[in-house]
Amino acid sequence: MKLHLKLALGLAALAMGLLPAMAGAVSYQPEYHPEHPSHAPKGHAYGYWCKGESKKHVKGEKGTAFSRCVLAHKRAANQPNLTPRQACKDLNKKHDRSGKHVAHGDKGTAFSRCVKTVVQQRQEEHALVAGSSVA
Repeated sequence: MKLHLKLALGLAALAMGLLPAMAGAVSYQPEYHPEHPSHAPKGHAYGYWCKGESKKHVKGEKGTAFSRCVLAHKRAANQPNLTPRQACKDLNKKHDRSGKHVAHGDKGTAFSRCVKTVVQQRQEEHALVAGSSVA
């Protein structure tokens, strides 16, 4: 009788070990299909326009040159009634003679570079809007 009891306990342990594995294999998992926008997002992040600006913090200034540029581009995108000069008003209008912050051969002040790139940003946004209305 001890043999039958051991055999029954062994089969019960084996069944209990296989039961969760079989239940997991058969369990119902609904398929996940996230809703995608009808169009792919186009354009650039605001930082794209500021890629030549310094990301180093200067003592006594609020934020970095890069962060101020990003804020100016965000302001220009969210307030289309502002001129590029108004959007970039917080940027430095003085020439930096060290040349350390200038990348890719850009010249001028942070303000002038910002105004130039805001104009480019708006031209690109206008082209995207014009292109999407045709399609």
